[in-house]
Amino acid sequence: MLVDKKYVSVKFSHAKLKRRHEALAVLYDIGSDLTSSLGLPEILDRAMVKVCHHFKVDAVRIYVMDETQTHLNLAAYKGIPQTEVDDLRRIEVGEGFSGKAARTRSLIAQRVSDLENGTRISLLHSKGFNVIICVPLIVKDRVVGVMNLASKRMITLSEERIDLLIAIGNQIAIAINVAELYADLEKKVEEIKEKKRELEFFAYTMSHDLKNPAIGIAGFANLMSKKYGHKLDQKGKMYCDHMQRAAEQIERFTTDINAYIKSTKAPLTIEKTDVRKIITDIRHELSPTLKNRKIKWSEPRAIPEIMADRMGITRVLRNLIDNALKHAGKGLTKIAIAYDQDKDFHLFSVANDGASIETHEPEEVFRAFRRLPASAKTEGTGLGLSIVKEIVESHKGKVWFESKPNDTRFHVSISKHLKP
Repeated sequence: MLVDKKYVSVKFSHAKLKRRHEALAVLYDIGSDLTSSLGLPEILDRAMVKVCHHFKVDAVRIYVMDETQTHLNLAAYKGIPQTEVDDLRRIEVGEGFSGKAARTRSLIAQRVSDLENGTRISLLHSKGFNVIICVPLIVKDRVVGVMNLASKRMITLSEERIDLLIAIGNQIAIAINVAELYADLEKKVEEIKEKKRELEFFAYTMSHDLKNPAIGIAGFANLMSKKYGHKLDQKGKMYCDHMQRAAEQIERFTTDINAYIKSTKAPLTIEKTDVRKIITDIRHELSPTLKNRKIKWSEPRAIPEIMADRMGITRVLRNLIDNALKHAGKGLTKIAIAYDQDKDFHLFSVANDGASIETHEPEEVFRAFRRLPASAKTEGTGLGLSIVKEIVESHKGKVWFESKPNDTRFHVSISKHLKP
């Protein structure tokens, strides 16, 4: 075929495929349905319609093997009155034609008149059936069910038609297997969600219960230092100072936990947000710190209003700036905020010239409660950047960083397509 041609190009046409090879067209149709987003009952129903039409059979039943591998449960049927289905809903693997097909892993076809069970013969003849065909549904060398066909007329089974039935059975088996895997995955996802809800409730309760005592301890330590400081020796004053700082750290920790939970759960209030004003407010708030540490501050002269959650964007920028102030070290001399945009995103960055971030796993920086070795001597809860990540991702954007000596930049993208 390729002797005198460099390549062959044939545009796919379902109609032409059906004219050239009807059996392949049927397999293609069933395969397409089995990979659709329909639920398993709908998928099986479509497969049965194709089988009935192509093989000219009058009834189809599809059974699925249960977890014990001892029973077949009816998953779908066609051509059988609903009033007669109850007795067919559950079959033992050791019972009848369908059970034998599952046990022997073989396609079995037989005339009704040749069956050994006289009662079964009478029942099937009373419904007009003359031929029974059972196809095991096998995937990964495992029987997951059986397809049972019944016909009122005699059927010629060529090798080609038998192969097609087996191939269809395999396609249906794959669909059943995928449905089982999906159901198992959904169950695991729901279990994870439930565990997450339990952890969030525990964290929220714990932070709520700890916050008030922490505030009280800090207050009493401060009061003791002021009122009785003159009576305390140097060690006593040091103890008061340690108590106060520990209590304040607990208070910060509980506040950050609540902020983290809110960033993962609270709905966004998308509105026109003046980021320029947010940056100005943060600068004014930090002005004493910047002046005392002689840190130069630069920011864009113009930033367009963006659609975003105002409180969320405020927390993102404040956390990134606080991160620089806390962890960039004594060599920090400047903080620079920049803005850019492309077709789909508003792009912000917060840069500093302090200590670089050394990590082989960039994502580690944004994980909750994870603190890099370089941050061990600084105060913090390990939640600041995790909160940034959660808020930014809820804005359909992402956060990342670049770091080299004297130049660390955190970048944030915010989608331009957020709606109020």
